[in-house]
Amino acid sequence: MYLRSLLLLLTVCTYACQSQLPGSHSGVKVGAQVLIDEHLGELQGKRVGLVMNPTARVEDKHMLDTLLASDVNVTALFAAEHGFRGDAGAGETIEDGVDQATGLPVFSLYGETRKPTEEMLEEVDLLLFDMQDVGARFYTYNVTLGNIIEAASAHGVPVWVLDRPNPAGGNYISGWMLQDKHRSFVGGYPIPMAHGMTLGELARMMVGEQWIEHAEKSTLRVIPMEGWKRTMKWRETGLEWIPPSPNLPTFRHAYIYLGTVLFEGVNISEGRGTPDPFMMIGSPSSTLTTSHIAPLRRTFEGVNIERVSFRPRSIPGKAPNPKFEGERCHGVELQITDINRVDPVVLGVELLATMLDATPNAELSGFIEKLSGIDRSELLQQLEDGSYREQWEKTAQQFSQQRSEYLLYE
Repeated sequence: MYLRSLLLLLTVCTYACQSQLPGSHSGVKVGAQVLIDEHLGELQGKRVGLVMNPTARVEDKHMLDTLLASDVNVTALFAAEHGFRGDAGAGETIEDGVDQATGLPVFSLYGETRKPTEEMLEEVDLLLFDMQDVGARFYTYNVTLGNIIEAASAHGVPVWVLDRPNPAGGNYISGWMLQDKHRSFVGGYPIPMAHGMTLGELARMMVGEQWIEHAEKSTLRVIPMEGWKRTMKWRETGLEWIPPSPNLPTFRHAYIYLGTVLFEGVNISEGRGTPDPFMMIGSPSSTLTTSHIAPLRRTFEGVNIERVSFRPRSIPGKAPNPKFEGERCHGVELQITDINRVDPVVLGVELLATMLDATPNAELSGFIEKLSGIDRSELLQQLEDGSYREQWEKTAQQFSQQRSEYLLYE
């Protein structure tokens, strides 16, 4: 009996340990690994520019280092939001500069210039794009990708997208469709809040639907993953989570972010400046009662919703100036118990309705229209009458049909 228990314990431990290793068990091979294994020879003789950040890693090694070690002629680096090395907070301007480790020039795509200029592309024959997305319309990497393809197409430079998983899965479509009048850098294309596509698929759709200029001249190539299925959420890929931005330290945070990001458009803290951004919501004037919390607990499975008080603090490189810095906020903390039973966008919207009711001085800013994609008045009306669910269902059906020809995975 003791031996059997010991063997069982060892088996569980072995599985648990191995499941933390990049690529273990799942067999998912990201596009960057496929490039290394099968296409490196095609880069020889070319001047290569990299649009990457710290998530561009294979087997715990950054793609920049891997490519340089393979004698690929890397000539320029391009930095999106958060920087090439990932050391800038959300919204912080990125400056042009030099990568200290390699001496290569770094061109900012998150400052005064948000797409490569002709001068930036002078020493580039080919651009490689490799950044981990979170599956959200308002996550700026997809607009940066569109800008890259647009600028590269105008100047005859091919773009290869090294594909990576959509952490929320390829079947999760939710939220409002972006209205054209609310287009911005946090919402550039007519897609739902959660679109269920990889960046490689989305790039194909940008070109195919001609959402970007010079689409007809683009030379886009997607290096697909191997082994990824649309049903997979992040944990099922077996890949290591590398934060795509400082305030998404784990997949749980990134998943909940799909809905609670809406609090960035309200004078209520979204949890920046705490250990759990987007999972702690509150403000100094919020007064939650049992009548607020009980319906949420009854409605949502797979998540514990607890009342909490917290004080946001300044965290350099992560939350330098959070809302209500140093003030005691009252609100809720979200603790995921079963991620497969959580609908993050519906949770975020219902939590928004609850917090608006519990916060006397709550106000929506114009930014919430860029995040949600619709007018504030329309959003409030749909929260009140619950009609958003019917709207989202129609949106998901229409978008599923529209995107179908651009999908790369089953």
